Amino acid sequence: MAECKIPGHIAYELDFKADTLPDREVVTFENGAFPDEVLRYQDIVIQGRKIAGMLKKAGISRGDAFALVMRNHPEFLYALYAGALIGAVLVPIDPRIKGIRLQYMLKDSKAKGLMVTSEFLETAREALEGLSDVRLLGVAYKDGMNVPVDPGFPALNEVLEAPEVPPPDSRSDETAIPIEVIYTSGTTGDPKGVVVKGNRMSQFSQLALFVWQYTPEDRLYTGLSLTHGNAQAVTLVPSLMLSIPSVISRKFTKSRIWDICRKYSCTSFSLLGGMMMGIYSEPPRENDADNPVRLVLSAGTPRAIWEAFEKRFNVMIHEWYGAVEGGFAHKPPGVGPIGSFGKPLEGLMEMKVVREDDTPCPPGETGEIIFRLLGQKTEVDYLGKKEASEKKTRGGWLRTGDMGHTDESGWFFFDYRKGGGLRRSGDFIQPQYVEAGIAVHPDVSDVCVYGIPAATGAPGESDLVAAVVPMEGRTIDPASIFKHCVNHLEGNAIPSYLQVVDAIPKSASEKNLDRLLREEFKKTADNVYAFEDYR
Repeated sequence: MAECKIPGHIAYELDFKADTLPDREVVTFENGAFPDEVLRYQDIVIQGRKIAGMLKKAGISRGDAFALVMRNHPEFLYALYAGALIGAVLVPIDPRIKGIRLQYMLKDSKAKGLMVTSEFLETAREALEGLSDVRLLGVAYKDGMNVPVDPGFPALNEVLEAPEVPPPDSRSDETAIPIEVIYTSGTTGDPKGVVVKGNRMSQFSQLALFVWQYTPEDRLYTGLSLTHGNAQAVTLVPSLMLSIPSVISRKFTKSRIWDICRKYSCTSFSLLGGMMMGIYSEPPRENDADNPVRLVLSAGTPRAIWEAFEKRFNVMIHEWYGAVEGGFAHKPPGVGPIGSFGKPLEGLMEMKVVREDDTPCPPGETGEIIFRLLGQKTEVDYLGKKEASEKKTRGGWLRTGDMGHTDESGWFFFDYRKGGGLRRSGDFIQPQYVEAGIAVHPDVSDVCVYGIPAATGAPGESDLVAAVVPMEGRTIDPASIFKHCVNHLEGNAIPSYLQVVDAIPKSASEKNLDRLLREEFKKTADNVYAFEDYR
């Protein structure tokens, strides 16, 4: 039986699939009101080789970085394949990043070139001003973007519509070399570029088989950005490597997710905590439970809505914990206590909760969650940041920066991000519980709860702010929201302020970027309402 020449090398794996299953429709890009783009294995290879040729002509070769700014489109797959084919390093950047922050990532990654879709052409122009070392490699013009073709920049459409080209004369045969640089969310400061090596792709396949337990009958779905490790690890790479069909939306949509899964018969999808709260806040429908989804892979399910979410949508939640830097734990459906993110893989990894002096916390005591691999060195490679990389793995343990605890049976629970705990009048407040209470209000589409320094001046104490987004076609009545909070939340959990916004800023991993809301917050602003005025 024929075998892949270099197992685990994604370019070789895709070449093998294109030879043996050329017409297998493996990835469908779901574009909402616009036509789907369905990719067969041979499409990925044929188009990827064209992109590889374009990169080589631009002087980008082994070890060089090139960046991508776009939503979820086929061009992402072509670029991933092309980079792996020639040994170049793909830097996928969340398309919501712009201005100085985008310039920072381009400089930090030492990207030699940038590819964008036309909706972000202006963003790219602005970022490239003053960056003489970065060139615009190509612009992909897509349905619905309504951006006229700019003859001053190369169009990727022309590259992809050109005749087929052979693979490059010299190609990369190694798996243990960098294939991507994925930036952290940057929720607390400048993001760091995490170097991802090619051999990690086969690890994603192993997780899919033995942890997620995907089968050939499954059909995977995600709306998460492919610029984030979750979408690649849980959906894209398992789909490509294991020949399991997947559906990928141009962007996450909480209002259409169940209709998409019904239309394409998707059996599993991936969520993050903030997304789950948004889906749950949608008005209930009679057919909520009538869907083909058997499994929701979730990282950060809010405990307050966990069981209600499973019951309402007739699904099982497979909870897990991890980061692009490393670390992994999971809780299969129906196993362990609700609210836990699980346990590490036995015999492969070790995880524990420690105090600041690294002494272990007993069950029930909150400390930092740390992790290490068994039988091998635990490493993190932040691009160009040796000191930060070593600090992250001090003492041979990956320091997650997440605070949590265990129970008497060794199940792990996430409490809050280090430095992000909220205390009010001596009580610890979990924002997710406040968010869950507010999310069910019929006028609220999305909510993010965060803390500001308490007006009392008490050290370590916070006043709570609830940033709320109105449901489409409705407005926020502060009196109604505050009354709802009084009726559904404990006294210390009632927000001191409502901040009405058009949208909650999100990272590529759909984490709420509360620091941006905090920067915009002013007690005297027209969109801010104080609870004391509505008592």
